[in-house]
Amino acid sequence: MWGWLALAIGAEVTGTVALRFSQGFSRLVPSMITVVGYGLAFWSLSQALGRGMSLGVAYGTWAAAGVALVALIGVFFLGESLTWVQLGGVGLVIAGVLALELGGATSHA
Repeated sequence: MWGWLALAIGAEVTGTVALRFSQGFSRLVPSMITVVGYGLAFWSLSQALGRGMSLGVAYGTWAAAGVALVALIGVFFLGESLTWVQLGGVGLVIAGVLALELGGATSHA
């Protein structure tokens, strides 16, 4: 399950970064990478869900990891800025996913 989710996250991040370079879908290669990336992301996410991963944990992890990775890629490779407030927001998203995961683990005990 987690391997499928990791693939979904990687594909979504790849598609999002390519979207940045597609210039409104006017550049063919980045546009194609975006479409294939998002298609693979949703397919891989569906594979994780189909193998029993809970929807809240899967989608939360996918979204939080995607937000964090895209923000870091923007800062380190695309010359974008990240304020302390934005960094705190990313931290809150990650904390929310951890709460989902930990809350789900204790409710089954």
